[in-house]
Amino acid sequence: MLLDEFDPLSDDMVSVLDNDGRVTRKGWKQPVSDEEAVEALKQMLLARQADTMSVSYQRQGRMFTYPPNLGQEAIQVAAGMLLREDDWLVPAFRELGMWLAKGVTLKELFLYWRGHEDASRFEHATNALPLSVPVASQITHGTGIGFAVKKRGTDQVVCACVGDGGTSEGDFHEGLNFAGVWQVPVVFLVQNNQFAISVPSHSQTASRNIAAKGRAYGMPGIQVDGNDYFASYEVMKEAVDHARAGKGPVLVEAVTYRKGAHTTSDDPSRYRTKEEETEWETRDPINRLRAYLEAKNAWSENEKQLLHEYRKEIDRQFLEAENYGPYELEDVFRWHYEEMPEELRRQKVAYERFLNWKEAQA
Repeated sequence: MLLDEFDPLSDDMVSVLDNDGRVTRKGWKQPVSDEEAVEALKQMLLARQADTMSVSYQRQGRMFTYPPNLGQEAIQVAAGMLLREDDWLVPAFRELGMWLAKGVTLKELFLYWRGHEDASRFEHATNALPLSVPVASQITHGTGIGFAVKKRGTDQVVCACVGDGGTSEGDFHEGLNFAGVWQVPVVFLVQNNQFAISVPSHSQTASRNIAAKGRAYGMPGIQVDGNDYFASYEVMKEAVDHARAGKGPVLVEAVTYRKGAHTTSDDPSRYRTKEEETEWETRDPINRLRAYLEAKNAWSENEKQLLHEYRKEIDRQFLEAENYGPYELEDVFRWHYEEMPEELRRQKVAYERFLNWKEAQA
């Protein structure tokens, strides 16, 4: 069992592939079929294409601030493909690969980044929570859902996601403490992409790594190469199986790299070097999985044509979001309570007066 074999207190990290896609672990057996590995690579390529085009849409002024996912595709696709339809996904705001695997559409995600709350309905994704931008709120939300799941006696699993910066928040510690005490079926997935906006991981904690923090809260912790699809899949599968079997929560630290900016309002050149970016480029998750499959003659796709089809579909869904229609003023106020209280009624009237005044000035 990987949870027993790899000790975070010794800074052990689970990995399978080197930077050139060669297997480095002795006795390793591929955990999925070639067909499933090919599908994973396709999902990673789709997520990257959608991410790249999202940045472009934002730069064109067609979408608001957007947080790029570039470079984090392996851990996200691996985790997303392992969750059952009735399992719970509690995302932060940089989980594109996981959302797509869970059934969230690109149209819905585009709607969100265009400021439309209809995006959060996730009509075809069961048990997927909307985006939650407040950092580390996912930990307490996931723990609460896990507590309810345990009380109901089902075998559902909750996957709560956060970045390395979130581990510096009080919510992280409170949520893990509660989860450990009540042994809830939650996998806490920390995507350590090396920076909390501009603060590097080593400046956030004196711990040897983030995974080691699980020990303090009575749960296994494990560190994995988050740019290695197979390693990510194996670790997440074991963590999910552990939680589903009623053995309690698991803390997974996926070591990856945010190749893009924190958001499209950020300039990463102000806090990291070209040398660092070049070094991490050699660990690119898509290149590693592709090289592995090519060496087995398992990757025979016309990648250029595949990406062309992806671009067409991404553009189609973006245009649907762009032409979706205006956000109704009523929706800003009417969903807070079963019946709108007087205070919100007054705010609504005041806002309508402001909009009428603004229109008159135009």
